[in-house]
Amino acid sequence: MGLWDKIKGEFIDIIEWLDDSSDTMVHRFERHGNEIKYGARLTVRPAQAAVFVNEGQIADVFTPGMYTLETSNLPILSTLMGWKHGFQSPFKAEVYFVTTRQFTDLKWGTKNPVMMRDQEFGPVRLRAFGTYAMKVKDPKLFIEEIVGTDGTFTKDEITDQIRNIVLTRFADTLGESRIPILDLASNYDELSKFVSDRITPEVQKYGLDLTIFLVENISLPPSVEEALDKRSSMGIVGDLSRYTQFQTATAIEEAAKAPGGSAGAAMGLGLGVAAAAQLGHVLTNAATGLSGAAGGGGAGAATPPAVPPVLQFFTVQGGAQQGPFPIDAVATQIRGGGLTPDTLVWRQGLPGWVPASQVVELAPLFAAQTPPPLPPPIPPSSG
Repeated sequence: MGLWDKIKGEFIDIIEWLDDSSDTMVHRFERHGNEIKYGARLTVRPAQAAVFVNEGQIADVFTPGMYTLETSNLPILSTLMGWKHGFQSPFKAEVYFVTTRQFTDLKWGTKNPVMMRDQEFGPVRLRAFGTYAMKVKDPKLFIEEIVGTDGTFTKDEITDQIRNIVLTRFADTLGESRIPILDLASNYDELSKFVSDRITPEVQKYGLDLTIFLVENISLPPSVEEALDKRSSMGIVGDLSRYTQFQTATAIEEAAKAPGGSAGAAMGLGLGVAAAAQLGHVLTNAATGLSGAAGGGGAGAATPPAVPPVLQFFTVQGGAQQGPFPIDAVATQIRGGGLTPDTLVWRQGLPGWVPASQVVELAPLFAAQTPPPLPPPIPPSSG
């Protein structure tokens, strides 16, 4: 400091700190030679504490308020400096202002995946992140253990250390909790509390207090998440056989309605989808057999699926109900002309009697009865 700073310090009798930052935790009040006039005014604002240090030793700590610095309110400093009968001259001491408000929305996250063993999926790698809040609980201990002689101490100088503690304790807690991976999302509150209880005693050794700790997300590797999505999709589809039957009926109906579509195309499409369905049955049965063998039941433990029911149709002919007829018999009647497109029919699942040509299973059979266009006449030969 220059001469002007020295002269200015002789007239300053107010010690205060107006915090205009958002990350400063400790600020040392600077003045020439650290000299403080007897009777100086000390102002400690809300969410602050003032700590006096004499030659490296913590002396008096002041909470929010306004003070006149005299022997009576500086008992520890008076003892350290040997003022048995008071003093009237300037004295030397360092003053550290400590912010005691909460520092919120501090981030934590795993730098590397955390390995854990799940009962359902086996060894898996997890990543996690969240937020926490902290504040200085014991200003004296915080300066002794962390700050030292740092004139301006920010939260970034301590968050890395806290983050390392969080990650270590989080990995331990996650492994000890034995919570299944699929149930982690419903246990974030419990995990947050467990980790907070493990970390709080450690940060309190630094004079800090962990006021909030939150686990916001625990994620799996992308490949595992993709496998889980496929597994969920299979669960939504449900019965693969019925799903394939539905697709077959829809495909036949759409092919029959398409402009220029033919019965042969519709039947061919239906046969193709049916073949795919049969292949699905084979694969499903094979998987079931392998599962039974793995469970100790052997290949004989596999149970074949139930035989699908044969479609039965009722018809209205001559003003009277006829049937039921299996679909093969109905096809025979159509080919013989006994059952026309306008004949009313009904089967289980239909809301009422409808013309035969509007039934998905029968429409292709009528289309097959339509002969192709006649070929053009052959002109007589000139010879």
